[in-house]
Amino acid sequence: MADLFDDYPTGAAWDEMIDPGTGGSRAAYRHLHAALAQLSAGELRGRADTLARSYLAQGVTFDFAGEERPFPLDVVPRVVAGEEWEHVAPGVAQRVRALEAFLDDVYGPQRAVADGVVPRSVIVSSEHFHRAVRGIQPPNGVRVHVSGIDLVRDGQGDWRVLEDNVRVPSGVSYVLSNRRAMAQTFPELFAALRIRPVADYPRRLLAALTAAAPAGVDDPTVVVLTPGVFNSAYFEHALLARSMGVELVEGRDLFCAAGRVWMRTTQGRRRVDVIYRRVDDEFLDPVAFRSDSLLGSPGLMTCARNGTVTIANAVGNGVADDKLVYTYVPDLIRYYLGEEPVLPNVDTWRLEDPGALEEVLDRLDELVVKPVAGSGGKGLVVGPAASRAELAELRTRLVEDPRGWIAQPVVQLSTIPTLVEDGLRPRHTDLRPFAVNDGDAVWVLPGGLTRVALPEGQLVVNSSQGGGSKDTWVLGGAVPRRAPLASSGLPQPVPLDAAVPIEANPSDVRVQVMQQQQSRAHEAGAPC
Repeated sequence: MADLFDDYPTGAAWDEMIDPGTGGSRAAYRHLHAALAQLSAGELRGRADTLARSYLAQGVTFDFAGEERPFPLDVVPRVVAGEEWEHVAPGVAQRVRALEAFLDDVYGPQRAVADGVVPRSVIVSSEHFHRAVRGIQPPNGVRVHVSGIDLVRDGQGDWRVLEDNVRVPSGVSYVLSNRRAMAQTFPELFAALRIRPVADYPRRLLAALTAAAPAGVDDPTVVVLTPGVFNSAYFEHALLARSMGVELVEGRDLFCAAGRVWMRTTQGRRRVDVIYRRVDDEFLDPVAFRSDSLLGSPGLMTCARNGTVTIANAVGNGVADDKLVYTYVPDLIRYYLGEEPVLPNVDTWRLEDPGALEEVLDRLDELVVKPVAGSGGKGLVVGPAASRAELAELRTRLVEDPRGWIAQPVVQLSTIPTLVEDGLRPRHTDLRPFAVNDGDAVWVLPGGLTRVALPEGQLVVNSSQGGGSKDTWVLGGAVPRRAPLASSGLPQPVPLDAAVPIEANPSDVRVQVMQQQQSRAHEAGAPC
């Protein structure tokens, strides 16, 4: 029987499974490589078909060009050695701690500005800096309850931070769903390998949200606020609410009265203490932000300022997602934490610097240029793949608005064998580890969302650009059993595969308006 890897090509990028020097597998992949090599092409395709049917049955979907599609899950997982994860996870946690300190400073005394670490102009010119948030103090001091820090491996196999997502980072539902599907498809590998579990995420998230409740609240009510069924990430909102055992609400389900936020229920109104919002800042409160928004609820920001409700993640966090602010994060780590960065940034040009702008304009056809407020790969221009007309248009935009862009060298993202029409072929990937901050410690989910660019040579991994995902296996490490949630006083989650009722009347004019807003309101850092 022919080995599936007999004709596997290795290119210029660092391949995570195959060592081009020896032609064999790297240590972390040794068991997986041996198991896959024993399968025929037909058997591997059969496993892939099982995965696809599983996702169709579960309704694991994403929005691609306005069409709801099953999320592509590749049959070959990413594997990370345990000792390597002990380097990555602290690096992610360090990044989150520094961004927490930065946001507290930005909306407070702005010491970093006074001390010359970050120019004030960089902060106040950010699209996501909201003066309306200044002075609001979260009950337990946490603004970044959930974060997704995007990592890549460079040409030498070293991890680097590509961008930060601390607004409403999306994609963890695919981590949970990927693991469940892969465990059903490759039970023999899960029996043979010590793969760290990911199922603890909903419990960790609920504990962090509960810890963020306003002072004096003993039995807090937590809800997940969704833009609604037409949002591209609604699957995730529903899954997280269901797995945490809390209510999934829309803006019309909430109202403010007597200085508090309330939820409409069939038993009457019920006080809401913590809102895990999946609605962008601008749509959250029509009094404070967009007056035409139907996705939020009037008065939420007033209640947040008065300390009677916690909004997670905090409003205004987007200033830390700004790709120009990203270039200052290594300095912020040194400034706030007194530590050297564990995970370095990708080399980046700040185009506000005239010298940097001149160099970038001379090398546009060699670089990747990104809008500082962009997400999901939108607006990104890969110079070597761009036409002359596209580069000419880009040149004009950079000269007109240098603050709105950054430039980076083309990083040959690491590759992992991926099943495509021609068999197993190298495809570029990134990794989004998710971190949860409960105010006492930052916990990093073992693994995260591995996104893979399915077209050959493609470096943009976002699913909105045709990408898919892989399950991420972190090896080793005994994981202690946790006490059941019921014993901790927290709501008991229901099974992840429970049904989710969806009700909407398309003929309702209000629903039609909401649908338009839901489709326009992107989620910052969404994997799609």
